[in-house]
Amino acid sequence: MNLPLKSKQKLILFFALILPLSFAAGAGAETGQAPMAISTAHRDLAKRKAAALPAGTGEFLLFSTAALVQDQENATILFEKNQDRVQPIASITKLMTALVTLDAELDLNETLSIGMADVDRLRHTGSRLAVGARLTRMELLRLALMSSDNRAAAALGRHYPHGTTAFVRAMNMRAASLGMESTHFVEPTGLSAHNVSSARDLAKLVVAAARYPLIREWTQTPEHTLRINGQPQTFRNTNLLVRDESWEIDVTKTGYIGAAGKCLVMQAWLDKKPMVIVILDAWGPMTRVGDAMRVKEWIESVARRERK
Repeated sequence: MNLPLKSKQKLILFFALILPLSFAAGAGAETGQAPMAISTAHRDLAKRKAAALPAGTGEFLLFSTAALVQDQENATILFEKNQDRVQPIASITKLMTALVTLDAELDLNETLSIGMADVDRLRHTGSRLAVGARLTRMELLRLALMSSDNRAAAALGRHYPHGTTAFVRAMNMRAASLGMESTHFVEPTGLSAHNVSSARDLAKLVVAAARYPLIREWTQTPEHTLRINGQPQTFRNTNLLVRDESWEIDVTKTGYIGAAGKCLVMQAWLDKKPMVIVILDAWGPMTRVGDAMRVKEWIESVARRERK
């Protein structure tokens, strides 16, 4: 059946919000492909569904395996589901990669090279950053955060003082400093299933990341074009919600490998308050987006009822 593009988008988003399905998880990792836009009609449908939800958090339904919603202003947890479950976090790892890189106060304008050591030999994911490409540390960090490029993240770790081993050690030390007791990193990309954390810990990571202006800027950027080996290339944000005008997102990062499922963390403004949203191990390819929209509409519908 050949449907027009807009019809296909609406159909996929319908399943994301209303009928989350379980799909067999592959071994790949996501990259910054062109995201789809969320239709106005579909947002209206989500609002109607959310308006029917009860105000009590105990009956609020999300389809991801683990989740947490926290009011950042007072650290109150509004909703949690398996918040202490320790599991792989895929490319959510790159938020910590960014923290460690920026904490080191390295020259962001220094030109670094992509090497063979940065090629993914674990899951054989691709990258538009060819071996030999030269980019500044700033551009590598931007691509790692915005389009989740694995070679960019690997290169950041490799060019850290004393190399990747020292970088990973710094990642775990930074996690400990944030009180992330269930978190452990073995590499800077998230390709390894041994990079693990919990929803509770990742909320702490999101709050910490929100304090860095560059992380806020780069994770909410819809797309970015730069010249690589003389050719312009456009990289896109892996979180399609940054293109949705109904969202005000300060920090976001997506992640996916088979062992982790689809993951999404955000700091977003809902009901004029900064909220931390952590969604881990979503069942289907669009379920994390659907769960995020359910959170948004639930918080806003409860606020509307309370103001009446």
